[in-house]
Amino acid sequence: MAETETARQSNAAAFDSLEVALDRGSPIPLYYQLAQQLESAIEHGALAPGNLLGNEVDIAARLGLSRPTVRQAIQSLVDKGLLVRRRGIGTQVVHSQVRRSLELSSLYDDLAAAGQNPATRVLRNEIESASPEVAAALGIPEGRDVIVLERLRSTYGEPVAHLCNYLPASLLDLDTERLEETGLYRMMRAAGITLHSAHQTVGARCATADEGILLDEPEGAALLTMCRTAYDDTGRAVEYGTHVYRAARYTFDFQLLVRP
Repeated sequence: MAETETARQSNAAAFDSLEVALDRGSPIPLYYQLAQQLESAIEHGALAPGNLLGNEVDIAARLGLSRPTVRQAIQSLVDKGLLVRRRGIGTQVVHSQVRRSLELSSLYDDLAAAGQNPATRVLRNEIESASPEVAAALGIPEGRDVIVLERLRSTYGEPVAHLCNYLPASLLDLDTERLEETGLYRMMRAAGITLHSAHQTVGARCATADEGILLDEPEGAALLTMCRTAYDDTGRAVEYGTHVYRAARYTFDFQLLVRP
């Protein structure tokens, strides 16, 4: 019991130590300002998975807000899957949503840079004959040997993405143990392969039953999809990937420029 009370005090301290700055003269609603600052704290680790926010009355009193304003802010983050209300416990941080800019980088590197503690489970690492789709993407004859690499990527013990990559069999040696410790692109760079550009397509679809089990989502849940062919500095296709991501845990960021 004492251990539980200590944990609750520690969790409360995590929230109490946050600097929440609200601009009461701004046209931006106060609930939205609070939600944005809480979301930022979750994303940057100031509020970690398992931390409790305390009750709405205490938060409202501390910040000088009405209880409905606090409730609306919290509910918006519950709707995003960042917080969960637990009976007898309170409002608790579940996880942060992974946000990834569209550039030539690996998911492992992006998660590590964001402090998301990435973990990998290798499901397949073997040689097979290239299908027509894979052969076309890699620019090799159909039936040529390729490395098939299938992995489950997680953060804080929760699955985020199911990754399937195909590489020319002669490209490099991929050690399974090493792949569970680092990212594919890091291993490629270590082997002297310079990644230069990629063609990438982003889409969405519903999870199959098998994907639901793998990603801890119900069958039919929304998934983001990505297909990418990466090229080295000689223009050679060195990797073709087909990946699916939990839409509740993952977003892509775009920067759009206006043409003159």
